[in-house]
Amino acid sequence: MNPVSPNDYHATLLHLFGLDHTKLLYFHNGQEERITDSKPCRVVKEILHDA
Repeated sequence: MNPVSPNDYHATLLHLFGLDHTKLLYFHNGQEERITDSKPCRVVKEILHDA
């Protein structure tokens, strides 16, 4: 079994939009944060057709 977290889905969607989730930053309370920074995540290549 290969569990997929919500952050994995976010990273995969950002990849499909042509964005690198590790480089996408936003400011929150004056600090830079990554959108997928709370836990390790990955692009789920198993669900992509052209993987």
